[in-house]
Amino acid sequence: MVAEHLTIRNLTSTPITLKRIERFHPHHSHLEISSFARNFTRVLTNVTRTTAPVAAITHDNEPFVHEEVDVHIEPFQTIRTELRAFIDTDKERLRWHFDVEGEKHQIQTPVPTTESATMKALSDDPRFKFTGIYITPESHLSIFSSANLNAWMGELKDDTLLSSLSIPGTHNSPTCYVAPPSVRCQAVSPKEQLQNGVRFFDIRVQPQNPEDADKDGLVLVHSVFPISLTGSKYFRDLMKEVNEFLDNNPSETLIISLKREGTGEHTDQQLSRILSDHYARPDSRWYTNPKIPTLGEVRGKVVLIRRFDILDHLKDIHEGKGWGICASGWADNCANATCPSGQICIQDFYEVMETENIGEKIKYVQEHCGRAADTCYPFGVLPGPVATRAHPFYINFLSASNFWKLGTWPEKIAAKLNPAAVDYLCRMHGTKEDSDWSTGILVTDWVGLDGDWDLVRSIVGMNARLKLRQERGEE
Repeated sequence: MVAEHLTIRNLTSTPITLKRIERFHPHHSHLEISSFARNFTRVLTNVTRTTAPVAAITHDNEPFVHEEVDVHIEPFQTIRTELRAFIDTDKERLRWHFDVEGEKHQIQTPVPTTESATMKALSDDPRFKFTGIYITPESHLSIFSSANLNAWMGELKDDTLLSSLSIPGTHNSPTCYVAPPSVRCQAVSPKEQLQNGVRFFDIRVQPQNPEDADKDGLVLVHSVFPISLTGSKYFRDLMKEVNEFLDNNPSETLIISLKREGTGEHTDQQLSRILSDHYARPDSRWYTNPKIPTLGEVRGKVVLIRRFDILDHLKDIHEGKGWGICASGWADNCANATCPSGQICIQDFYEVMETENIGEKIKYVQEHCGRAADTCYPFGVLPGPVATRAHPFYINFLSASNFWKLGTWPEKIAAKLNPAAVDYLCRMHGTKEDSDWSTGILVTDWVGLDGDWDLVRSIVGMNARLKLRQERGEE
């Protein structure tokens, strides 16, 4: 069952007018059979999209009815229309026609699973590009300004504080290999994540030869488990992919949150030595200043957030302020906590012991999104860690699991949390008129599954108010 009337939310800085709605009958074909097989093998589906593939509306299709309308939606406004979501059946397909400062744009809903959610411009050389995300149960279309996901940071000015951004992230980012389902957290590789807009990696490593200063071996792990059943995977190989991406996309930056896990005898201090000697050297692309930077300070660089203690000599770096943005003292299994450094506010409640508790996790995610949404950070470089405490990162984990329950393994949790997050961002996130509606850093599992990047698109799209404030020259 779907909502009776259509709702439109304009999450762009440009006024938009709906001019025409065309209605098409459901398309019956072999897609229904393949859909049954697909849904039989994948019990939980993303409810922000239809549960079955939807045939694209082609030039040969004729609408059974069309309506000329004039629904004007101002920037960051929601309009609940009197337009029916369907006439005969809720399986009908719609084609929406919009006018934007003289340009014509259109989108089909529900969005065909074989197509992106990019709205089609009907004008030559359009000035505007839009993405539409349709929440089927709510008959709700959210419209975002489209970004080139491989280089979306390039659209923001250098004086943007990194913590003011809405940033997509991934939890246990490299765990995309064949592995036990309680260990694997990602559907696609880190390389594909980067190309599709992810700018925060959560990485866990185990020092391989902690006593040998000449060795740089850091094994990628998830808790005490290796991330692949086919052999160890290494941090150095992951960094080759990161470096290649940043070489090709110099407008971007990647935040890496690094934590020591695994088995064997090793210490945080040994990890800090390996990292500082072999990876984050002074001549490297790593940003190890202990304060939150602006985009201009870190384009083309890797920003270190460290969830480990460091050697004493590293504490004297950067005029005695330390090395890396400090996240040691990270509160365990928390709904809302601030690290002792004062620069990171976290939601990392992960003990979802039963599937019935997933609603509690969703509530914590939404509440932390709300905290980030109410911020309005200044522009410009800040002098040090003390100054940036007033403008912390909000890091919000969508991940959770219970090793002993199949229904609460990472993929199963993500199948409920990810669409719930998309629904929240599209319909409810951001209410204060004097804030930027940032999402903070949303750290996800299984993003990009079956080519679905709606969650990433909606996070990146939430930078629109911040960008508008920059363009207006506001402080």
